[in-house]
Amino acid sequence: MKIVVIGAGPAGLTAAYELLTKGTDIEVIVLEESNCFGGISKTVNYKGNRMDMGGHRFFSKDERVNEWWQNMLPMQGARSKDDLLLERSISLAENGPDPEKTDIVMLLRRRVSRIFFDSKFYDYPISLKPATFANMGLLNTLKVGFSYIGSVFHKLPEDNLENFYINRFGRKLYSMFFEYYTENLWGRHPSEIDASWGAQRVKGLSIIAILKDVFGKIFSKKNRKVETSLIEEFKYPKLGPGELWEITADKIKELGGTILMNSEVVGIHKDVQNEQGKEIVTGVRYIQDGKEFDIKADYVISSMPLKDLIVGMNDVPSDVKRVAEGLPYRDYMTLGVLVSKLKIQNKTQMTTVGNIVPDCWVYVQDRSVKMGRFQIYNNWSPYMVADLENTIWIGLEYFCQEGDDFWNKNEEEFAKVGIEEMVKIGIIESKDDVLDYHMEKVKKAYPAYFDTYNEIDKVVDYINTIDNLFCVGRNGQHRYNNLDHSMVTSFEAVKDILEGVTDKSNVWNVNTEKEYHEEKESKNEEKQK
Repeated sequence: MKIVVIGAGPAGLTAAYELLTKGTDIEVIVLEESNCFGGISKTVNYKGNRMDMGGHRFFSKDERVNEWWQNMLPMQGARSKDDLLLERSISLAENGPDPEKTDIVMLLRRRVSRIFFDSKFYDYPISLKPATFANMGLLNTLKVGFSYIGSVFHKLPEDNLENFYINRFGRKLYSMFFEYYTENLWGRHPSEIDASWGAQRVKGLSIIAILKDVFGKIFSKKNRKVETSLIEEFKYPKLGPGELWEITADKIKELGGTILMNSEVVGIHKDVQNEQGKEIVTGVRYIQDGKEFDIKADYVISSMPLKDLIVGMNDVPSDVKRVAEGLPYRDYMTLGVLVSKLKIQNKTQMTTVGNIVPDCWVYVQDRSVKMGRFQIYNNWSPYMVADLENTIWIGLEYFCQEGDDFWNKNEEEFAKVGIEEMVKIGIIESKDDVLDYHMEKVKKAYPAYFDTYNEIDKVVDYINTIDNLFCVGRNGQHRYNNLDHSMVTSFEAVKDILEGVTDKSNVWNVNTEKEYHEEKESKNEEKQK
């Protein structure tokens, strides 16, 4: 049996590896458009300074995923470089590898993400700490409170993302922390975006959830259930997320799989070949080095953008094609900036090398700049930076549309904008603090929830009539999946193929519950005082 896997990102490589380790007599061929592994989860190495495209925390409630990661990259059994420099203790795995001696290791990292608004840091998700109220000031705090009370007694119809946020946080808090960032990310006002995006990403997070947590702590409620929108620790490959997929690709080759790089899929061949007269996929067309090739397939597992998959397919019903062609995406540019020092100060109790701010990434809520977020790679892994003790490696993130004026900027033009904005909002004192920079662009980074998205079921229903075609991953399903969910779609697809199952509902149902995977219910393990 020959199976073609389209894409060498997390979903594609997971599918290929699962097929080769769980199946027998299967020929697996992976076609990847670019020259690197990992898709948006790739790691870019620029002069020894590594960039994580978008920031990827490794966390999952699915034990299959956790076991898979452990198999590829065992958890650290000794302290990493920054922990040693700071004499900081962390949880270590018994007999785990030493990150100072090997690269094949998964680190345990502290999760810190905050919002930068009005030149002040706010916890993300918003907390009810005294510092939050001090930052807001009395007038804004009162406005937030009364606005939230109004939203409790007057619920808006949740037919768009704006109403979804207002119902949970009130209009004032929404306007402060959600409205501009969301519009900057998607290029559309939240009132134009489907509410299902919020239901998936924000999950149970709300003022009510925060209040429950606060009062649970005050009254030391035993075995209380805590909704945490974001986890406090996460796993992370020593050399960034791309390391995991480079290792996976090597294992696929060792198992006899074939991976063809720089191979862009441009066509999916279908034919009517079974007793019921149903269509099946018979092969794939791809371009490599300017030449076209056709390859036959018994099954195709696709993680390529759903839009491109349908457009490249023959004999697609016109209405299905119309919906697919209208599916929107948001593209992404990042500027890695190496600096000698930061202007923003670490006012937390958390220790860091060089006493820099402890954040992994920061959401920028400043309407005077286009910057959406910035990452501090030093805090993701000390091994992401060539000179950890003397430099800070920052990733400035910008959202745009392929082909627009911003996307078309060259590296020097992009750097000018990014560095000027760093100075403007106070990340650095002046452009003289910049030592070096590097630009990266990622197409179709974020599948969007507007335009023809509300008709996507027409596309899904059509694909489900083709028994030997499975769509997996973020772009493959046009769903804002996180890393673990993308992998699980491949687990399910491979399971169906090996068992001869043609009902793909289990594949499409991954991450359709209205929960965000990083939120979890946990028992309070604090000792009663």
